[in-house]
Amino acid sequence: MRSKHLINIDDFVTDLCRFEKGLITRENVLDFCASVQITDSSLDPYVYFDEKFYTRNLIFRDDLFEVMTICWQPGQKTAVHTHNGQICWMIPQWGNLGVVDYKWLGCDHPENQNVVGLDCLAGSDHTQLEVVREIEACAGGPVLTADKLQTIHRLFNLSETRERAVSIHIYSRPIDSCVAFDMENNRCYRRQLGYFSKYGETVAQEEPVASASSFVQITR
Repeated sequence: MRSKHLINIDDFVTDLCRFEKGLITRENVLDFCASVQITDSSLDPYVYFDEKFYTRNLIFRDDLFEVMTICWQPGQKTAVHTHNGQICWMIPQWGNLGVVDYKWLGCDHPENQNVVGLDCLAGSDHTQLEVVREIEACAGGPVLTADKLQTIHRLFNLSETRERAVSIHIYSRPIDSCVAFDMENNRCYRRQLGYFSKYGETVAQEEPVASASSFVQITR
């Protein structure tokens, strides 16, 4: 395993933005993320935990990149969701996360797909998904990615009782909404995405932060 260069989050963002001068690909950003270790101390302003839901904490955003921490209490998890067709990278910072990837098999509203600027309008009551793999993402381990070929998954803190987790997420382009799946009722819907904090400051939460108990707050 190659050694990683220790870097603070501000320098990480500066180096990441250099990719904007050329073609942004899954591979070149993946190689960069895999070559560095972001210091915990530099992330302190962007680490917030909530007892009810995991939190999305914005570090940086422009037209091409969005960078945030996701902070997980034990047992917290996302709904099954898409990434709106964008490229995403996840760096496990500390703790252990589980990732379950799904394959879309079909629905009763296929005409809602292939919408300009969105992966799907959603709105199906007969969505069919199949689990294709389950992964454990550990601090110091491989950087995980999602792209147009694999965009549906669920993330969760593997620790049910004790250990918190923090992960760093990079999206290109930024994503303001996604498709979320109600697995019990085989339905899907579009979900607007928000932040618990922006640039180190908590923000007023719009209601509802999450929907009914059968759903959970969405992230990617």
